[in-house]
Amino acid sequence: MNVRRPAARRPDARGPADLPPPRIMVLRCPELCWPEELSQARRDSGRSAPDSRPPGGPGPPAGSADHGAARLFEQVIAVVTGFCPKVEVVEPGVCAFGARGPARYFGGETALAAKIIAAAADLGVESRAGAAEGLFAALLAARASRPDAARPDAASPGAASPAQAAGTVGSSTAILVIPPGETARFLAAQPVSVLADQELAGLLKRLGLGTLGDFAALPAHDVASRFGDAGECAHRLARGLDSRPLAACPPPADLSVVQEFDPPEPQAEPVVFAAKTLAEQLHAGLAARGLTCVRVQVRATWADGRESSRLWRHDGLLSAAGVADRVRWQLDGWRPEADAGQYPEGGVAALRLAPDLLVRAAGQQLALWGETVVSDRVARAAMRVQAMLGHEAVLRPVIGGGRDFAGQVTPIPFGEKTEPRLAADRPWPGRVIGPAPGVVYPIAREAEVRDDDGEIVTVNGRCVVSAAPARLAVPGEPPRRVTGWAGPWPLSERWWDPAAARRRARFQLATDDGRAWLAVVQDGRWLIEAAYC
Repeated sequence: MNVRRPAARRPDARGPADLPPPRIMVLRCPELCWPEELSQARRDSGRSAPDSRPPGGPGPPAGSADHGAARLFEQVIAVVTGFCPKVEVVEPGVCAFGARGPARYFGGETALAAKIIAAAADLGVESRAGAAEGLFAALLAARASRPDAARPDAASPGAASPAQAAGTVGSSTAILVIPPGETARFLAAQPVSVLADQELAGLLKRLGLGTLGDFAALPAHDVASRFGDAGECAHRLARGLDSRPLAACPPPADLSVVQEFDPPEPQAEPVVFAAKTLAEQLHAGLAARGLTCVRVQVRATWADGRESSRLWRHDGLLSAAGVADRVRWQLDGWRPEADAGQYPEGGVAALRLAPDLLVRAAGQQLALWGETVVSDRVARAAMRVQAMLGHEAVLRPVIGGGRDFAGQVTPIPFGEKTEPRLAADRPWPGRVIGPAPGVVYPIAREAEVRDDDGEIVTVNGRCVVSAAPARLAVPGEPPRRVTGWAGPWPLSERWWDPAAARRRARFQLATDDGRAWLAVVQDGRWLIEAAYC
């Protein structure tokens, strides 16, 4: 039997592990970026991207009047495309592209960034640039660049040190280039607050891990077992390992979906509705092949033959509603200022969505008690009910602060990002410590608590109990024997306001049916506020 030996490797041959990591450059236009409140809302959906500018998340609200910024950023993208034809729109105001090839042609990354910033300045757009190994570090470098940064040595057209940034056109632009091999050190000095998952960042701070370097020093298997998938992904970013390359690979088959409008559609809403339907068809076709799309190309063809084509990136599954938001934002750049609901030149003739970067679908791990995010189906149903019955017809509970369990829940209309009525980050002295009850009554229930002699248990001004509680009677239920109790815990609120002042004494009572109750004595009456089921 003939045995075929593997070919000997040439001394100068390099395998995939020997290839240098990709150099990514990010251009950020602060004036064209999403507002900070949208960035805060987006942290729940983009868990592995840097703070404030992660790929993915909700787009500008419908009917946004910010389509002027969209038109301006459309021109900026056209300028960047002149230097590098393969540009990713990370989100409005932020784009990224591979810098290795263009930098060689234009004389270095600093020189390339300076030319792009100068071209954007001709449009009246202030911009900043950052370059590093990987998209995560490049985004942080673009955010860390400052207008008053020191200018590097003019004789060195290549990368500057992490402590240096090149001031370029005007006094309101800057460049920060992280040299090859220095990305890990640059990331190590960043605080954990740059991670999109703020719950994870807060937990890391409480554990004494204040920087990405501290987090990256932990063993990967310990991070995966302690923090789960989100922590494992953040740990890779902290070590300078992006989850996927920026360079796009063409899909193995034509999986794009297209909608033609005959006659061309001049209105905005029908086009956005068609985009949502196309996105659902695209996801269904990919799911049948065990794939998912993390970057989608949106191409709109106008009645006069012109095209608008952009790449939109997202870490994870880009929902149908998210695709529709991005189509709306992209096409806003073509609207005239006089009419924000009309498209020029006869309208849109065709809309095509094409998956530009495919990965294998690894599935979605649901929480123990079900989904932790609102699906498109639930969102559509909620918005349909709101359209028929009013905006406040569908409410969702948001947990906040307070001393009473009933006051800690604030009902907020679906779709809004309003903060709870009472902030949860305050100390709230007097609140009940421990697990929250299973049932909180909107109106406290009258009750009677008696001792072994059948007398009502009372609490005096010094918070002394007259006798040990022995029986609990709640209207509508049979009397129960008290098998255990704790308290009283005095609570005096708004003593400075006679009209709103109240004094209470709280108890926790356990009864012989296996239930526990949160009771309170106020003005000589026993009230049941909640039940531990």
